[in-house]
Amino acid sequence: MSVAVYILCAATSFSCAIMLFRSYLANHTRLLLWSALCFVGLTFNNVLVFVDLVMVPDVDLSFWRHLATLCGLAFLLYGLIWDAR
Repeated sequence: MSVAVYILCAATSFSCAIMLFRSYLANHTRLLLWSALCFVGLTFNNVLVFVDLVMVPDVDLSFWRHLATLCGLAFLLYGLIWDAR
């Protein structure tokens, strides 16, 4: 059951990133771009969770998971601070 949850979380993050990128291309609102890049980072995090906990449980990928999340949230934070008006 947990495998399905990991896959659905990754798919949801990926679909959010795609929808945000499509909306950015239509409207050219930069906050949409930063939000889409955040969801790309969250997608990488969810994929790494699946790889870490299901495919190779002997290897600890928690550093890389946290790094992907940090990068994604850094994009969003940058966009919220510098591009929001």
